[in-house]
Amino acid sequence: MTVDFTELRVKMVDGQLRTTDVTSHSLLGAMLSVPRELFVPDVRKALAYIDDDILLSGEGGSEARYLMEPAPFAKLVQLGEVGVGDKVLIVGAGTGYSAAVLSRMAGSVVALEGDAALADKAQATLAGLGCDNVTIVRGPLTAGHKDGAPYNFILVEGSVGELPEALLKQLADEGRLVVVEGRGAAAAARIYTKAEGIATGRRAFNAAVKPLPGFERVPAFEF
Repeated sequence: MTVDFTELRVKMVDGQLRTTDVTSHSLLGAMLSVPRELFVPDVRKALAYIDDDILLSGEGGSEARYLMEPAPFAKLVQLGEVGVGDKVLIVGAGTGYSAAVLSRMAGSVVALEGDAALADKAQATLAGLGCDNVTIVRGPLTAGHKDGAPYNFILVEGSVGELPEALLKQLADEGRLVVVEGRGAAAAARIYTKAEGIATGRRAFNAAVKPLPGFERVPAFEF
């Protein structure tokens, strides 16, 4: 049976995004135009538009990587109020779906990925879609990409136990960083904004997304 991905894309936007208060016209338009099915493994293409996270690699282990569920992804991006002149950093770009979406909303996108196979997949897929304003960078996710800083918007694509100070340092003044902190039902989306060199954060909404490996909280030493 042939899958009509265009129809599924429309249903995703109408049934998953608009119903969860995603109202940004530029974001909705971008997610309507990006073929999400190109960014998932072939064996999971039919699941590309479900309202769940999709396994990309790691087979569900501690180092597993996922494509974030559409609704929380869209709400995080909307929270950052991305504009056409913004310089964006994606931390944990995976196979490049978020980079493709943000390439249609921002001026330029740096997509940071630590997994070589995922980065290669992202590079090939984004090139095939003509996303000429995206640069794929390979390196440790917790360090960000200092050479391209400062950024107007930083998206951390997965939940974290602890947000590295290095990422906040790479924000431009008036820049925004969005991230999900915590795990499971206790997790929440937070937005950090920088003013006069100081970054402050606030809780935005509940969000349960898959963790991004390498960002676990280090237990504090106690006597």
